Amino acid sequence: MTLRQIEAFLAVVRARNFSRAARTIHLSQPTLSEHVSELEQELGKPLLFRRAREVTLTEAGRVFEPYAVSMVSAVDGARQAMADLDGLGHGSLLIGASTTPGLYVMPRIVAMFRARYPGVDLKLQIANSQVIEERVRERELDLGIVGGHAVAPGEECLAAGLLDELVLIVPPDHPWAARGEIAPAQLAEHPLLVREAGSATRRVTERALQRARVKFQVAMELDHTEAIKQGVIAGLGVALVSTYAISGEVESGRLCEVRLRGFRVRRHFHVLHHEGRRVTASARAFMGMVEDAARPTKKRTITKRG
Repeated sequence: MTLRQIEAFLAVVRARNFSRAARTIHLSQPTLSEHVSELEQELGKPLLFRRAREVTLTEAGRVFEPYAVSMVSAVDGARQAMADLDGLGHGSLLIGASTTPGLYVMPRIVAMFRARYPGVDLKLQIANSQVIEERVRERELDLGIVGGHAVAPGEECLAAGLLDELVLIVPPDHPWAARGEIAPAQLAEHPLLVREAGSATRRVTERALQRARVKFQVAMELDHTEAIKQGVIAGLGVALVSTYAISGEVESGRLCEVRLRGFRVRRHFHVLHHEGRRVTASARAFMGMVEDAARPTKKRTITKRG
């Protein structure tokens, strides 16, 4: 049984398809299939049901999967422990971030980290919050940065310092633009553009409006903040988006920010980590930079839920 065989098996489990899995771990499909077949032969049981369009786990596969995850995690931990012996002169760090922090906050922090620790190979993956949370739970990421997250079993929230606010945006020719402020109840008068299901921005927006008993009508779902902004500019509706995402458009006059009287939607960007993974020296250094970017009154907290 080799590490490469186990990695091939886990790649197929996650992708549910041999060709997609092969692309993910940069192997040819025949080579990946050979690794999985050799693993099954050694274990004496089929681990996967091979179907035309999708691969699923057999009973033996379901039993073996958590052991496979633990083995790969242990090897990753050993590699990082060896890298830590050299301080931060070497090592690797895989960060995942949901769309808003990934596009508008993390690039600056990543640039600072790379300048300070050029020997650490840092990679940033960007996806919606649901995907990043799943990757943290699957131990695929060293750290995940998402907004408005409730800690799930097995996760740690290592920091919650970066404060974000969702603000209402309208095009400059909108009747609300000149007013600068409206009553929250007036949101029902204009269609609202929202992010897709699985987005933390969508989740936080709906929760805040529902708690305040503010009625709203969804005009369209869009899967990217940039698409939301372009939709508002085109007159398709209004939207609540992160203040981090609109500074350029507001300064150029392409969008206008409108306040909701007596109503604010705020959230923190949380740094998530799987409690079964070791917090490496490079992860701690990156987390320190995230905390430095937060407001100075916000302190680091660690919470667990088992």
